[in-house]
Amino acid sequence: MQTILLLTISNIFMTFAWYGHLKYKDTPLWIAILASWGIAFVEYCFQVPANRIGHYEFTAAQLKTIQEVITLVA
Repeated sequence: MQTILLLTISNIFMTFAWYGHLKYKDTPLWIAILASWGIAFVEYCFQVPANRIGHYEFTAAQLKTIQEVITLVA
């Protein structure tokens, strides 16, 4: 359950990294890129532990499937 929670948090951060900058169209592109990378860094801080913890109970294919389902739900 901890794995799924961490992957969900990770996915929420990644969604903001991908699409959050679209609200600020007047911001220079380089700032949008840096902000997106900063958010993505936080996303990885959740995703990497989720995958490490989850690999003890799930296979890599199962972890990827869980991640994709979370992505579709979010």
